[in-house]
Amino acid sequence: MAIRTGAQYLAGLRDGREVWYDGKRIADVTQFPEFEASLASIAKLYDLQHDVRHRDVLSVDCPDLGGRVARPFQFPRTREDLRLKREAYAIWAEATCGMMGRSPDFPNVMLTALAAKRGFFAELAPERGQAIVDYHRYVAENDLFLTHALLDPQLDKTKLRHQQRDPGVPLHIVEKNAEGIVVHGIKRIATAAPYTDEILVWPFPPTFQPGEEAYANVFAVPMNTKGLKTICRPSFAHRGAGRDAPLSSRFDEMDATVVFDHVLVPWNRVFLHEDIGFLNRLYKESRMRELTAQQTNVRLEVKLGFVYAVLVRLAEAAGIASRSDVMELLGEAVAWLESIRNTSRASEEQAEVDPGNGCIYPDLFALQSGRAFGPVIYPKFVDLLKRLGGGGLIQLPVSLDEFDSPIGGDLERSLAGAHISGREKSALFKLAWDLCGSEFGARHELYEMNYAGERGMLLAGIQREYARKKYYLDYLDRFMAGL
Repeated sequence: MAIRTGAQYLAGLRDGREVWYDGKRIADVTQFPEFEASLASIAKLYDLQHDVRHRDVLSVDCPDLGGRVARPFQFPRTREDLRLKREAYAIWAEATCGMMGRSPDFPNVMLTALAAKRGFFAELAPERGQAIVDYHRYVAENDLFLTHALLDPQLDKTKLRHQQRDPGVPLHIVEKNAEGIVVHGIKRIATAAPYTDEILVWPFPPTFQPGEEAYANVFAVPMNTKGLKTICRPSFAHRGAGRDAPLSSRFDEMDATVVFDHVLVPWNRVFLHEDIGFLNRLYKESRMRELTAQQTNVRLEVKLGFVYAVLVRLAEAAGIASRSDVMELLGEAVAWLESIRNTSRASEEQAEVDPGNGCIYPDLFALQSGRAFGPVIYPKFVDLLKRLGGGGLIQLPVSLDEFDSPIGGDLERSLAGAHISGREKSALFKLAWDLCGSEFGARHELYEMNYAGERGMLLAGIQREYARKKYYLDYLDRFMAGL
């Protein structure tokens, strides 16, 4: 199959999958009003791959994958490949203002990272290595959209999975047979699960202990697999309010709980099973962090740049953009934005080829700084929106259509800015409210704070693995020895 269009993506979702919202089963996710805007936004991403302005960046000829595929599926071999991946991620991120953190490029480059390390899976068994390579090729050839499910339900955090009051709740193997493994249990926060093609499951964090072997599995299945049920959270989409809720009316990503009721996973889709040693090594040794963090840092750069522009416009609307204290606040925002922008570029400059597979990987520690500071920076930007918007974020018309009503003149006089009309200022402030005051905005702040995992654990891991630590320690020791 060639690279898909938006229409082909939507058609592929009409497959009888079991998706639930507000206690009711959805007959057709493509016709469900709460998903309509998000599906349209994702379909546009697929259509961009056919736009002559972007085609050569968003897709690439890969003979080893059967022809032309989307850029995330490419195994990077040169710094130019990494640059083009960055540009592809930026094009898609800009199409959604950076608001779709789990657009198809993220899980697809994760899968590419796993397939690039087939030798890791082959250590467990040769057929497991072949399975991950074959699955990557299948997804690439069909240009599929994956979600991934990593987290267990939030149960008793003082106990291991097999020690829970009901150890059957976390996803685990209940049977193995000639056809495959049978899994039962629950995973949570599978973003976009109701309208992806397949789900890639692996447990996180990689801290499994003896006794948890039945829970240590990595596999993938289609979303319409028998026994797989998707349960949605409340929608944060504002339907039919494009001007009044410019982001939440377009880009709300549905998060979901996925329930596996004795689901059969064929052996050719099982990549690792019942091995806590291999599972605990997977996150680091698959080098997925390098390839996925490039995408997440680029997306965050685009998102922060968008919010920065809103901050500048808010200051201009109030006539305070040149005030020294406001300039200081905006200058700090620029510094944070540039620090994230530079992570991906520095990682490319310091990229190195892995002799084991011939792939080039962006520098991990340049990228890790983005993953470490993103959870701090984005809430700072949200706080700046509130500070610069002030009470103006609250006193807004119900709809911009009110400016065309009999009270339009009163609204215009009361809401006009320094050099901006009341209508224009209200549109700007509604955008800012969508970022910092709506349910959609609150979800995004939580997302940026938590998507990379618990921050303390992340920082400890950076210190533990820091590859340039010895260089700096040796420098200090030489200095001290010469005193």
